[in-house]
Amino acid sequence: MSDPSLVRFTKTHEWVRPEGAGEAVIGISDHAQAQLGDVIFLELPSAGAHLTAGQRFGAVESVKAASDLYSPVSGEVVEVNQAAVSAPEVVNQDAQGAGWLLRVRLEGEIPTGLLDPQAYDAFAESDSH
Repeated sequence: MSDPSLVRFTKTHEWVRPEGAGEAVIGISDHAQAQLGDVIFLELPSAGAHLTAGQRFGAVESVKAASDLYSPVSGEVVEVNQAAVSAPEVVNQDAQGAGWLLRVRLEGEIPTGLLDPQAYDAFAESDSH
């Protein structure tokens, strides 16, 4: 498992974790899945799709709501978590582990403006009130 302190978060509740060799993994935060409730559907791009940092790349639907997903980084999708697509509840069970969404070949670096875990926790706490 990668060093959890390297994970960065967006204010739209996505996370990105560097995986070495110019790749990163993207998912939604544990806070986001808790707010959504039971996840029932994931709309994700196919391998080969290009992501642009800050742009919509898909959606997550739950019994309570549907939310757009925004990419924390720019790059090419190299893998989609088919296990999560087939069984979206894995996002609720392990949002920042087995419930990852995409593996991306990065274009450049992970943006410096993203939140570290402590800053995200503080933001999420204030955002939920």
